[in-house]
Amino acid sequence: MSILECQALSKRYSRGGPAALSNIDLSLEPGKIVGLLGPNGSGKTTLIKIINGLLTCSEGQVLIEGAAPGIETKKIVSYLPDTSYLAGEMRVASILDFFADFYADFDRARALEMLGALQIDVGSRLRSLSKGTQEKVQLILVMSRNARLYVLDEPIGGVDPAARDYILKTIITNYSPEATVLLATHLIADIESVLDEVIFINQGAIVLQDSVDHIRETRGQSVDGMFREVFAC
Repeated sequence: MSILECQALSKRYSRGGPAALSNIDLSLEPGKIVGLLGPNGSGKTTLIKIINGLLTCSEGQVLIEGAAPGIETKKIVSYLPDTSYLAGEMRVASILDFFADFYADFDRARALEMLGALQIDVGSRLRSLSKGTQEKVQLILVMSRNARLYVLDEPIGGVDPAARDYILKTIITNYSPEATVLLATHLIADIESVLDEVIFINQGAIVLQDSVDHIRETRGQSVDGMFREVFAC
């Protein structure tokens, strides 16, 4: 069974208004890191919010292991939004407690190991940490769940190159072969090396879904090169 399926999915924010997503069909299989790639405003975040049950679709459906987004799917989906959702006055240790209480699949030992490797003091308040360190903390929390689907919205968008390397390493080494990672970004060159498959989205429509190896073999170019060609950037 596919971990994620979208069938004829469309989204409009107002009746009769333009489509933020238009007739999306896609299927994601287990054991892959998949890039959801498109320019800003292409529909990436709208799709991700529907997958996580934060928005409802106007037409069509989303199925996560055969179920519509809801309470049950939140148990198997680990979501990193593109903005912080944690209170700055909370200490890192309290945030670990929150995740452990909220998610049965949260692996506190794994989180502490990653925080220790970065020398992040769990007694620190989140607001006292640099922006890059705060983003690392949030990613560690998300990747410390034993989830079936990890959905990461622009996880490397606001950090320096060194932090990006750490974030990508964390993603690669902390998901199981039975899980899938859906990673949305417009920074293709920085993440291409970790991707198994890509989905190009533009103006709310899927332009391409293909494996990275097939793109390189049949088109003789990198994903980043093809992205620039398709989107003329």
